[in-house]
Amino acid sequence: MSKTYDIAIAGATGAVGEALLRILEERNFPVGKIFPLASERSIGRTVTFQGEQLPVHSLYDFDFKQVQVGLFSAGGSVSRDIVPKAVEAGTVVIDNTSQYRYEDDVPLVVPECNSDRIAQHTERGIIANPNCSTIQLVVACKPIQDAVGIDRINVSTYQSVSGAGRLSMESLTEQTRALLTGVKTTDSGKTGEEKAIAFNAVPKIGPLLDSGFTQEEMKMVWETQKIFEDPDIKVNPTCVRIPVYLGHSEAVHIETREKLSIEEVRELLNSASGVTVIDGEAPGEYPTAVTEGANQDDVFVGRIREDLSHPRGINLWVVSDNLRKGAALNSIQIAEILVKDYF
Repeated sequence: MSKTYDIAIAGATGAVGEALLRILEERNFPVGKIFPLASERSIGRTVTFQGEQLPVHSLYDFDFKQVQVGLFSAGGSVSRDIVPKAVEAGTVVIDNTSQYRYEDDVPLVVPECNSDRIAQHTERGIIANPNCSTIQLVVACKPIQDAVGIDRINVSTYQSVSGAGRLSMESLTEQTRALLTGVKTTDSGKTGEEKAIAFNAVPKIGPLLDSGFTQEEMKMVWETQKIFEDPDIKVNPTCVRIPVYLGHSEAVHIETREKLSIEEVRELLNSASGVTVIDGEAPGEYPTAVTEGANQDDVFVGRIREDLSHPRGINLWVVSDNLRKGAALNSIQIAEILVKDYF
């Protein structure tokens, strides 16, 4: 009989938690028992896994000695309070929040880029999952970084509302309905954001820092440098929220350390794990978040061009499902390597 592993999912009733359950089932992860965990207000609810209705347990009362792996997606403050208790009980935690990403003794992992860092989990019992926008960026850039090195990345993101959670998705629906029926919407409704999102593009995600950049933007800087283990890579991000339900898009401009031809870039990306290239001259031969990225596992790359303004510049258009590869799938890929190679 194949070995199985008992798993706790913290934040099981959220959008990422639901994706974790779905992907564990799709990929036939060797699950023994699974414990959906959430806050007290979700007690009494159930979630579906392998055709069964599983009751949601209290995250704060749960005995983590019952599980070997904890998948956390319940928010940074929850991870700050609960993850140390889980680790003390012997659980290896894969954390999808920003709480531990920047600590030197916690590996920040994208399996296509640095799966060897999973071995470092023994230092703290924690593996951090990067930000969704960072994940698709580094998956697309890693083959180029390995081939010739990267000096600088300019990136503008176009991020779906699902990245801000279920309330933001509901708010987009409500605002859109209001506008289409002639009701002027000037505020953000239930999410408390500064600007309405329907039929809009909002160039501020997360709190503004003293530098003038947002925290979301700086995540891309810090995380790319840590994952690539190269503090000299310059990353210049602008993060924008757009009225799309699922899937993030990025316009990426790379300055390489040695010149690559467009044909060489396509060859590198076509050979890369987790990347699908859609880059042709026929109508529609480019990826979008809705038509290619959503509900898919890969990172999709198109619009590959030389930069007109830089002798070693490459332009890419990158899209991916932010709830799958940007969160849940990446966590589960880490867990698959963890139980295969380190348990």
